[in-house]
Order: sequence, then C-alpha cells, then structure tokens
Amino acid sequence: MSFVADFQTKAQTCLKKVDAELDKYPLLRKIEAQTGVPKAYGVVGFIAVYFLLIFLNIGGIGQFFANLASLVIPGYYSLQALETKSTADDTQFLTYWVIYASFTVVEFWTNTILYWVPFYWLFKTVFFLYIGLPQYGGSRFIYLNAIRPFSVKVLGINGKPASVNTTLKEKVEVAADNASSTTTGTDL
Repeated sequence: MSFVADFQTKAQTCLKKVDAELDKYPLLRKIEAQTGVPKAYGVVGFIAVYFLLIFLNIGGIGQFFANLASLVIPGYYSLQALETKSTADDTQFLTYWVIYASFTVVEFWTNTILYWVPFYWLFKTVFFLYIGLPQYGGSRFIYLNAIRPFSVKVLGINGKPASVNTTLKEKVEVAADNASSTTTGTDL
C-alpha cells in the first residue's frame, strides 16, 4: 500500500471517530441532515478556517479569535468544574486563570513589540488551548515551572497559607497601632 493510500485510510478512520463523537450533539446532526455535509467535515473545516483567520490576522481578526478561544473554551470548562464535587478540576482552572491573568498583564505592556512577532496570535491560541483543555494538563505544568517559582522567590508565597483569622487579626492590630500613633502622636 502506498503512503498516500495509507494516509487516506488513517484520515478516514479518524474522521469516522470524530463523526461518531460529534453524533452526541443534536444541532450538528440537524445541520448534517440539512446540508448533507458530514459533521466531521463541517467541524474540521470550521476549525481549519478559524485557525487560518488567526494565522492571516486580516484586519486584526486573528487577535479577536485568539482571545475568543482563550476565554470561551476554558470559561465553559470552568463553569462545568464549578458544578462538580471534585476540587481537582477547580484547581486546574483556577491555575489556568492565574496564568491567563499573568499573561494578559505582560501582553499589555509589550503589545507594541508583540505586534511585530510573526504568527503571535496563532502561537497564543495554541498555547492557551494547551493550558486550557483539561486533557493536556498544561496549566499545571506552566504553573509549577514558571509562575510558582516566581511567586515563591519574588512575592514570598511559599504554599503554606496562613490562617485567615490570624492574618486578619494581625492586620487589624497593625492598623490600630498605626492609627493610635498618628492621632495622638505617641506610641501606646
């Protein structure tokens, strides 16, 4: 069997698996019935056009689609995670949003430079899908290897949260001491 024939066989097998998976969604079944286009072809075609528009970034549409993908998909999974009893998925998506926030702050300050980086929006989309989709566990990897070392070294966060009551009590005492010394002029 030639390389092309082997590739076609594998592609058809993969498309059949995708089509079977997409069969769970009534809307996609309805669209398939109306158009005659198999669900897998429609979804794969949509994804290809979506990534092509991000790649080309015509009129800034790549930035919009990159941000949309990095907000909507993890947002959906985050809402699902909130409804489960397990805290593991909550932790995963909290980690995602910490990374997203950190990335957004850095991106804001370097936006002028990033505009000139070729295919930046495509790389951003792939990166955020990697850390946002639960099956990859990318958010944990990025957190443990980039965010956590920074937070331990620079911010002094050591992973052992103090009791909220203790911290609050200490802050109230410090504020009371500061207030009494500024109003009376003497330390009590």
